[in-house]
Amino acid sequence: MEKQQRGFEQFTLVKFIVQGSLVTQIIIGLIAGILLAWIMPSVAQSVGLLGTLFVGALKAVAPVLVWVLVMSSIANHKQGQKTNIRPIVILYIVGTFLAAVVAVIGSMLFPSTLTLATSTSQMSPPDNIVEVLKGVLLNIVANPIDAILNGNYIGILAWSIGLGIALRHAKESTKSLVHDLSEAVTLVVRFVIRLAPLGIFGLVASTIATTGFEALVGYTQLLVVLLACMAVVALVVNPLIVYWKIRRNPYPLVFDCLRESGVTAFFTRSSAANIPVNMAMCRRMNLDEDTYSVSIPLGATINMAGAAVTITVLTLAAVNTLGMTVDIPTAILLSVVSAIAACGASGVAGGSLLLIPLACSMFGISNELAMQVVAVGLIIGVVQDSVETALNSSTDVLFTAAACQAEAAKKQGPESLAD
Repeated sequence: MEKQQRGFEQFTLVKFIVQGSLVTQIIIGLIAGILLAWIMPSVAQSVGLLGTLFVGALKAVAPVLVWVLVMSSIANHKQGQKTNIRPIVILYIVGTFLAAVVAVIGSMLFPSTLTLATSTSQMSPPDNIVEVLKGVLLNIVANPIDAILNGNYIGILAWSIGLGIALRHAKESTKSLVHDLSEAVTLVVRFVIRLAPLGIFGLVASTIATTGFEALVGYTQLLVVLLACMAVVALVVNPLIVYWKIRRNPYPLVFDCLRESGVTAFFTRSSAANIPVNMAMCRRMNLDEDTYSVSIPLGATINMAGAAVTITVLTLAAVNTLGMTVDIPTAILLSVVSAIAACGASGVAGGSLLLIPLACSMFGISNELAMQVVAVGLIIGVVQDSVETALNSSTDVLFTAAACQAEAAKKQGPESLAD
């Protein structure tokens, strides 16, 4: 009887691990990581390997997932079947620009200053907007194998869309093979995502044990302004945009996206690594696969509201430090530049920081001083970059879901929009 009881308990535990709520498991991993870093910091640093392996697995599978899924969706797309990519791209652009506007307002209401006296590392930021756009165009025509190896999602999208269009004229057996391949890759992705609690446990434990938060004390006001602006975007601006799209209470959808997508993105600190998580969430929400298979990887590349906030706030902090004044036209121009620059930020940890010198150049700030601002960004990046990525990545799912739900409501009739 006692053996049967143990067997039942083991079965229940396995069932919880395999089929239980992923969010609950992530919270357990988060708490366990904090406790381990507090009680045994030396052990906590060693379990960081779990986090490194998890993020590595996500980054490894994401390019293949995007390549195969986008190609399969376009190849098997039925003639006359409508997708919602255009309205989602509009939401991405509007959301990123409004995030920059919020950052400008926040920085003017609560101006921050910096101590620009740190040495800078050797980095190569782009010189101007033309350089950013040139980089985007070069990424589009990159070698497909090189694009997959380097996580160049603009190049991956370009090649997968091109091959998908070409395969629309292939035999049905070929299309079926591509579809089966996408299903197989999706299954692998689901397995990797189930490892998220272990990965987050390792990431949290090693990060807290290694860095702590002492370095952030000197930049408390700057960090508060950054996080407050991102919170306003996540909890005010984005819900207003979604309400405009779906015409009903947006907060259940907003909180679902923040909880399921934002939590994992917070710890992986990479929009690209969070692509599989976002696609899995879209699948659970029964969204149109033809739409989200393109919009999610595209969002990880160009939907960068958090990056726009970071670029704007840190640039204006440098401007305030140097005693410069910013008028309204200049503020509007800065918002536009920050939004465009944010779209050129790479979907990796700290990708937005190298765009700060570009925005600083608007005010005649030298590259040497601008790179010191980047160094400040690296110091506060333990928190700033995590929150930025959580905002960026969760918004990808949010706007995709809003566009798909609005389209579904439109098909059901105008009365459904008011429900």
